[in-house]
Amino acid sequence: MKKILIVEDDQSVQMFYQRILNMFGFEIAGIASDGDEAVLMFKLFKDKPEIILMDHRMPKKNGIEASKEILQIDHNVKIIFFSADDSIKEEAFSIGIYDFELKPFSIESMIAKIKLAFNSSNN
Repeated sequence: MKKILIVEDDQSVQMFYQRILNMFGFEIAGIASDGDEAVLMFKLFKDKPEIILMDHRMPKKNGIEASKEILQIDHNVKIIFFSADDSIKEEAFSIGIYDFELKPFSIESMIAKIKLAFNSSNN
């Protein structure tokens, strides 16, 4: 099963991601509401998710900081940033994220990026 971790502090966005991912047959490994929670959850997963949907602006620890820590644990995980903050795009890529999508985005674009990430994991 293709597992995804959602890291997003906005509850309505969390629910939106859940609905869309379920509709397209993806398994949600968990939902973290901030970067600290995301890192802790990722450490505790026995069966790690292949993809993380990462927000940037969150309480406690932002998406860049959380991504750095998660990539130190497992450099193979594909982190896709979904952020309204275009100014962090270059920095996000420089730390090793897989892809970046500027909010707002289309469902088609979101699913295409996720499918691409899963396909690149299988190669």
